[in-house]
Amino acid sequence: AKSVQGTVDQYMGLHDDGKPTSLEERTSEYQNLVNTYYNLVTDFYEWGWGQSFHFAVRSKTETFHQSIARHQHWLAAQMGLKRGMNVLDVGCGVGGPALEIARFTECHVTGLNINEYHIQRGTARAKSLKLDHLCKLVHGDFMKLPFEDNSFDAVYQIEATAHAPSKEGVYAEIFRVLKPGGVFGSYEWCLTDKYDPENARHKEIKKGIEVGNALPDIATTEAVVAAEEAVGFEVLDQEDRGIMLTDLEFPWYHPLTPSFSPSRIQYYSLGHKAMIAGVSLMEKIGFYPPGTVGVQEFLRAASLNLVAGGEEGIFTPSFFTLCKKPE
Repeated sequence: AKSVQGTVDQYMGLHDDGKPTSLEERTSEYQNLVNTYYNLVTDFYEWGWGQSFHFAVRSKTETFHQSIARHQHWLAAQMGLKRGMNVLDVGCGVGGPALEIARFTECHVTGLNINEYHIQRGTARAKSLKLDHLCKLVHGDFMKLPFEDNSFDAVYQIEATAHAPSKEGVYAEIFRVLKPGGVFGSYEWCLTDKYDPENARHKEIKKGIEVGNALPDIATTEAVVAAEEAVGFEVLDQEDRGIMLTDLEFPWYHPLTPSFSPSRIQYYSLGHKAMIAGVSLMEKIGFYPPGTVGVQEFLRAASLNLVAGGEEGIFTPSFFTLCKKPE
């Protein structure tokens, strides 16, 4: 019980910009930052979001989970994934995308994640879905991939390398384990060209996204492409998949906006206050450990700033790039 409050305090301490070494500390302590965050929020994520921890623009004719699966299928199609290929999912979470892509394409997917709890959850789910012959999850650090050079036919990441302390560092590792001629598909969290680093409100939103989502910093779209090219990739395509194409779609941040549906009522101010009151009561009677309210509070801050970043057009979670390792 005590460890949850201590973990919340430790996590928030890493985001204290009042300390002169805050950004440097977050960068050097990225493993601790990410592990601490996901130890706190994984159960909340699975309850409210499902097993695929990412966003997607949603057509008004499809459900939330259909849009998430379509987002994954589109990526697989752009990469040309097919039966028998050996594919790496970098930063696989609890295995939602890895399992869906393995089922959809019948390729062999290895999911890698730094958080052991995620590996346990995903491995159990692969067995329950009878997909463990196509999908395996391994524990490891994407800054030091535990694989030989030229091991995979393709590599992808979905909103995971946002946690990397160095874009060139993680992309260089991906380049190393990818076979010559292989492709790397990516959905990256980015600041768009509408972001103004001199705008106080923009900086406030950026900081709120970082705190709420365990990010050491947020790169621009230009910096992402430059980092991919710097490590040797040929960038074949780039596109912001977080942009709505028609008025028959909901924006990617729509699930974080208020609604009277059970999964979104907490985004109303009164709904949030009621949830905090309930969680606080559960803490007092010992049903929830101390610190659970703190988790809810920074997740609330994360959602508010993600919505603000989306509405102002200064942030996207879905900057797509398709890269090739030269033959």
